[in-house]
Amino acid sequence: MVMNPTQRLVLPVIVGVALALCSGCQKSSGGKEDSEAAAAPAAGDSESGQGVQLKPEQIEHLGIGLSSAQTAAVAPEVQGYGVVLSHETIAQTVAELATAQAAVRQSRAVLERAQHLAGTQGALSADTLEGAERQAAVDAAALALAHRQLSATLGAQAPWNDDAHEEELNAVAAGQLQLVRATFPLGSWKGGVPASARVSHLDPEPLAASWKLTRLWGAPADANVPGRSFFALLEDTQFSEGEHVQVWAPAGPAVSGVLVPAAAVVINAGSYWCYVQKDPGSFVRVAVDTSLPAQGGYVVTTGLAPGDRIVTTAAGLLLAREINPSTEAE
Repeated sequence: MVMNPTQRLVLPVIVGVALALCSGCQKSSGGKEDSEAAAAPAAGDSESGQGVQLKPEQIEHLGIGLSSAQTAAVAPEVQGYGVVLSHETIAQTVAELATAQAAVRQSRAVLERAQHLAGTQGALSADTLEGAERQAAVDAAALALAHRQLSATLGAQAPWNDDAHEEELNAVAAGQLQLVRATFPLGSWKGGVPASARVSHLDPEPLAASWKLTRLWGAPADANVPGRSFFALLEDTQFSEGEHVQVWAPAGPAVSGVLVPAAAVVINAGSYWCYVQKDPGSFVRVAVDTSLPAQGGYVVTTGLAPGDRIVTTAAGLLLAREINPSTEAE
């Protein structure tokens, strides 16, 4: 197609305008994207522990409370599960043992009297003497069987296999002391009988109240749970008979660190945190390892130092402000 002179002049102008419009659109679009990218938070910022900045009046309104971090030591523990045994079976076994002991004492007394009278004017007949000897042997066998039944029920290493702990055994049979059977899963416990242990109700909280177990000894293997089983006594009758419980036993030397009070711990995205004041009005979120629970909190070995100012009151409000900066202090 042949263009006239006017068309030749207009065409470059139209092309130039179009190019300018396109360039403007691209610049506008790119600027918007750059602005949005700059405004968008970095991935993971909500859990990066960036912290919160507060003015003195905001700190007062939120009721922020601080305490200095203290050193502490706690031994790592292995967790197992247990059950509080009913004292009915134990009471029956103890009663059978007491009956057998009484029969042995009586038969031995009869035999000794018969033997003492032998060769005297009041001597018993040979048949009567033989009967006394036979009865003494039968009662002795019954007593041995009662001891073996007690051993089968409460373990061969039970502390009351001698008369020194008879009162303790009677207390268990009467329900005044509770007997706990604890089992640690296969491979979790290595070594002999634990030197100590503690027990608590089934509770997901690591810092649930617990009670000390005393006088531990080996128990027959649990057919339902592969692992190591132990018996232990519980002096505080805080549990129902037949109740399933959690059991912990120390599994190594004590580890030193900093104690984070339970009131300072907050949970976000499945992780545990606490807030530390780095500068006046500046609070930084620090991860808390809860693998070493202790009395009153957790012992952590990294991220904190003795003397750090930990937020122990209103830590949850700090977390809310960090996650949602638009939150206003009331």
